[in-house]
Amino acid sequence: MCTVISNESVNDQYKQLVLAAPEPALQAEPGQFFHLLCPQHDDLTPFLRRPMSVYRIDQDNNRLYFLYKITGAGTAAMSTLQPGDSFNVFGPLGRGFWLKPAWQNLLVVARGVGLATLAPLAQIAHREGRRLFAICSARSPEYLLSVEYFRELGARVHCVTDSDGSSNVPAVEKLIRDLIEQQGIDALFTCGSNRLLKLLQKLGREYNLPGEIALEQQMACGLGMCYCCVRTFVRDGKRVDLRVCKEGPVFDLQEAIAW
Repeated sequence: MCTVISNESVNDQYKQLVLAAPEPALQAEPGQFFHLLCPQHDDLTPFLRRPMSVYRIDQDNNRLYFLYKITGAGTAAMSTLQPGDSFNVFGPLGRGFWLKPAWQNLLVVARGVGLATLAPLAQIAHREGRRLFAICSARSPEYLLSVEYFRELGARVHCVTDSDGSSNVPAVEKLIRDLIEQQGIDALFTCGSNRLLKLLQKLGREYNLPGEIALEQQMACGLGMCYCCVRTFVRDGKRVDLRVCKEGPVFDLQEAIAW
């Protein structure tokens, strides 16, 4: 059980939830998730827990941060949480990102709330002395997320938006190619976006670069018992069905199948 410290709007679509958390929860690895028991509030009666990747871990102050967009009954109910409220949080769960020692120049590419899942990689890169480059995408500048947080952790940030056309696939592809060729990128990371998955798979094959993707999926138990979150992957040349909550949510970039 956690205690709500704050639950404030970042902009008109996203909120940041800060929790006082017990020590075991603070051991979460980048890419792992928590299963959140959303409160019942008026006519908001979410039944299942909601899986959510941790955005930031502050072990010094016993804090967990979640960045979320209000999209349905569960997140709408979460948005009503007030400082001092108790909040039932189960986790950390799943398999997170794994970083090989040779990967010293990391590139993360994500859009919207997907950046929340990748933000803990910036913490690890900063702590271990790795270089991190971030391409942050959004509809318009006011919806760009995590930019200052990435910069505080030493990341070199490139912002692209729909409003000025810089987020279209050819423009992003050129930016990624330039970073690979000029900065010696060792590994690619993304979350959630089908468009970015296909682009990074293409460039990963072309430049022979490894990569990882954190996948979003509806879940029920979060423990791998109910098989609600099964998706198909390609592994060793064969199609296999894997549980996103148990074998993931982070997978090898080239094993994921675009949807």
